[in-house]
Amino acid sequence: MKIIIATTMVPFVRGGAEVHAEGLRHALIAAGHEAEIVTIPFKWYPPERMLEQMLLCRLLDLTECSGDRVDLLIGLKFPAYYIPHPRKALWILHQHRAAYDMWGHDYGDLHKFPNGRQIREAIERADRTLLPEAQTIFANSRNVAQRLKKYCGIDSEALYHPPPSAELYYSAEAEDYFFFPSRLTVVKRQELVLKALCHTRQPVQVRFMGIADEQTYTEELHALCQKLGVQSKVQWLGNLSEAEKIKQYAKSLGVIYPPLDEDYGYVSLEAMLASKPLITCTDSGGPLEFVASGEIGIAAEPTPESLGAALDQLWQNRAKAHQMGKAGRDLYAGLGISWKNVARRLLSSP
Repeated sequence: MKIIIATTMVPFVRGGAEVHAEGLRHALIAAGHEAEIVTIPFKWYPPERMLEQMLLCRLLDLTECSGDRVDLLIGLKFPAYYIPHPRKALWILHQHRAAYDMWGHDYGDLHKFPNGRQIREAIERADRTLLPEAQTIFANSRNVAQRLKKYCGIDSEALYHPPPSAELYYSAEAEDYFFFPSRLTVVKRQELVLKALCHTRQPVQVRFMGIADEQTYTEELHALCQKLGVQSKVQWLGNLSEAEKIKQYAKSLGVIYPPLDEDYGYVSLEAMLASKPLITCTDSGGPLEFVASGEIGIAAEPTPESLGAALDQLWQNRAKAHQMGKAGRDLYAGLGISWKNVARRLLSSP
């Protein structure tokens, strides 16, 4: 079959969504199909610009290319998942969160514009009306599926996929640091971790990997680090190669990942693959699908005090950290997560 993967991207910003689309393309090709990614440049400001992009997606004709029929379209992100096609499957990474769970939140922006409510209503109406056009609807996690049901009344099935280079992860003897690999951005809450370090009683060390979407945020984090007096507890690693990132996972004592209501989160899966305990927060969304039981990590309250206590707990109890890490690796193995399964489920749409 000829298959198009439809998604959106903010130019020059690369994250898990882009890796996700590429992984899906490789999986479909490995299954014997032709697959291509069609990416719509996305701009969310001023808000009315999104209405134009929504209309653009509805006007796109991807039913055929160069005279050859496109057999299936797989939509991933707003508003690319509005593109019409007679045979369409959705695998929703997330909706436009500023119109839903981020509405009225400090980290959201749409509610701050004079026309924000009207734009929000237009997005909600389009989602409720146009998403059910698809023959099948999947979400990339239970968290995303629950949001879709809560806000739009639309049912979907959670479909997990592996992180990049899943087969390369390994575990080594733990050294004296926690690892926090993520894009530097407010919703990942690097600031919360810096503040938590002020409340640790142990000589906790944290290595941050990643770069910021905007240079000003990097400067803000470094300034906060200095203001709090925790420079000696922190290393900023910047961008790392895949091999070096995996090495940092392998040698860490544990992994920190406390985002606000994450959709899915590769970090959770990578921690499990590296047999490392995961410290997250009770409002972190996707990671809680794996950590909530307390067997493979700790879900702290999203306060500096609670997060600091969790860091101290694993820093002191290395045996417990090791036990949690092993349980995480066992959990991952039992979930049966694979790209082969993803391709099979997506291609089973009527």
